[in-house]
Amino acid sequence: MKKAVWLTAIAGATALALSACGAAPEESTGGESNAASDFKPCIVSDAGGFDDKSFNQLSFEGATAAAEELGTELVDVQSTSESDYKGNVESLVAEGCNAIVTVGFALSATTVESATANPDIDYILVDDAADADFDGKADAENIKPLLYDTAQAAFLAGYLAAGYSEAGKVGTFGGMDFPTVTIFMDGFKQGVDYYNETKGENVELVGWDGKKGSFTGGFAADPAAKQTAQNVLDQGVDVILPVGGPIYQSAMDAIADSGEDVALIGVDADFYESDPTTQDLVLTSILKGMDVSTQEAVVASGNGEFDPTPYVGTLENGGVDLAPLHNFEDKVDPALWEEVQALKESVIAGDVTVESYLAK
Repeated sequence: MKKAVWLTAIAGATALALSACGAAPEESTGGESNAASDFKPCIVSDAGGFDDKSFNQLSFEGATAAAEELGTELVDVQSTSESDYKGNVESLVAEGCNAIVTVGFALSATTVESATANPDIDYILVDDAADADFDGKADAENIKPLLYDTAQAAFLAGYLAAGYSEAGKVGTFGGMDFPTVTIFMDGFKQGVDYYNETKGENVELVGWDGKKGSFTGGFAADPAAKQTAQNVLDQGVDVILPVGGPIYQSAMDAIADSGEDVALIGVDADFYESDPTTQDLVLTSILKGMDVSTQEAVVASGNGEFDPTPYVGTLENGGVDLAPLHNFEDKVDPALWEEVQALKESVIAGDVTVESYLAK
């Protein structure tokens, strides 16, 4: 059997006791939107920008779709560095925005500060719980956190990668050591471990041992990211999972330089679709439905139905998933892919448990 190899973004940690893993905001029926014509939805990116082929872009697409559904215009502002966050959010408040989507954990503190000062504005925070005091709820009542238990989908990717790998080694590295990044790496490790346990194999994971691992120190496709990727590749892996927006581009450069046959695993978006340059490399992608959940939250706000209950995406509700194999369909043993699909159903049914800080 040919085996395989593979590939979160970032967040302010919170051991959020999400007793009601908040259901997604209810969908609105397209033609029945009752949003006032002056409803103004807005969105601010983190430093990655809206063309990152990843979570900023997906959130932007969701907010854009919501504006179209509501018959209004989306106001957007991009950040190029952390120093932009506060000013950008303040500019949207001054713009008269009724709902502000802030993308990424790095905007969490700014979001809480602005939401506290502007209780009449609905804030939708992507990929963070806004719970700096760890009391199990957002630090402002007008913030809706959109969270994703990507460990579940990464678990499937880890199992797939272990079964696909011919080298018996798969690797991962992240941007920074934050829960929204390591949640991918944790799930991936559990998937590799589960494969080894059930198959009696000993596939090795390089780059993350469950407590410490390889990180670039940021989320840019820069020399540091490329060197980190190279360090992982040098240990003989034939599947690699870069977790952290554009850093996958540095991994691709390192793969090209190595001349080795290494498969890539994407995160957030389906890389095969979002970035055609990955199509010959990407085994699969660990998906986060940020576009859908962002759209639904903004539409709910526009219809006067804003609900601050945290939304947690899971395999069961479709908020996270594993992308198709695309160009790797004829390279992966069909029996292995069937095992992955069966494993997905076992996780949904609760027969197989995947640990994460959001699993609570």
